[in-house]
Amino acid sequence: MIDRIRRGRPLAGVALAAATVVVFAGARPVSAALTPSVAADTVRFALVPALDLPVEGVETAATTGEATRSAADLAAISLLDRLAIAGSAGQSGRLRATVVAPAMLAESLDATGVALLGLGEAGVHTIVDPRDGSTHSVMTLVPFSARDARGRIGAYRIGSWIGERSPARASTMPAGFIKVTAENANTQISEHFRLRDFLTKDQANVWPKYLVLRMEVVDKLELMIDEMRLMGHDVQHVTVMSGFRTPQYNGQGAGRASDSRHQYGDAADIFVDNRRAGRMDDLTGDGRVDLKDARVISQAAERVERKYPSLVGGVGGYPATSAHPPFVHVDVRGHRARWGSP
Repeated sequence: MIDRIRRGRPLAGVALAAATVVVFAGARPVSAALTPSVAADTVRFALVPALDLPVEGVETAATTGEATRSAADLAAISLLDRLAIAGSAGQSGRLRATVVAPAMLAESLDATGVALLGLGEAGVHTIVDPRDGSTHSVMTLVPFSARDARGRIGAYRIGSWIGERSPARASTMPAGFIKVTAENANTQISEHFRLRDFLTKDQANVWPKYLVLRMEVVDKLELMIDEMRLMGHDVQHVTVMSGFRTPQYNGQGAGRASDSRHQYGDAADIFVDNRRAGRMDDLTGDGRVDLKDARVISQAAERVERKYPSLVGGVGGYPATSAHPPFVHVDVRGHRARWGSP
């Protein structure tokens, strides 16, 4: 059980809607339920009363003699264990980052813990587990309200969403933005993907940049890599041709949907590129790179959705042009959608 907690994978038989954490009040262990709920790209944690539950096997500072650790170490252990029990490594077991809003973070740690770990400031905070040296990044959001009247944060152009002009769509708005700097852009947010992979492909020399990203889509991509390997393809690297698109950037491209899922951080256009040559690999081994290779990716997405219904979404294949290789769009919009060639 401890191993599962450290890896941050959901505990077997425990729904993510009601996991259990053991906290200590004085010298007496107290059971509480840790309830995560997804709300506009963030994970919310709230401690609520629960029935007494067995504490055997749950590793805490008190049960492992770690009371001598520094306050910062204990705060890190507390946060990492809470995130882990809630499934911070995703269904793939390969996620290495969590997106949170400041107000929601305050519900996971007291003000002292937030201050000790430096989590109150918007940005990417990599927490080192003092027990084994493993890391997990907490990405504290910049509020959505931080944009100015021109749709910018500082010099970075973002634009506006349809939901800002349509009350019926207001609930679809992002909660905020991940602040990406030149220094943190290479943060490993999962086994195969970095933060920079999902940035809008414009304003190359403007820093910081601002990103909307749902970790569910990263989780789905990791699971698709697993499926392609099970299908006999030695996938080592997947290129994200397009991840998040700011509304102002999305509006510049011909043929792009006006309300593209890319604007909500839950979509990615991808191709397999083990050689990192900027083009799709010949996955079928027929000596050609075409839609048959894209179909392999689409089939992997189908397999993932059958196994993990919570990650259902859109899948669409696109042929090569002079500007790009064949690729597949994948998203986690919450309902099945299919289009394109494969």
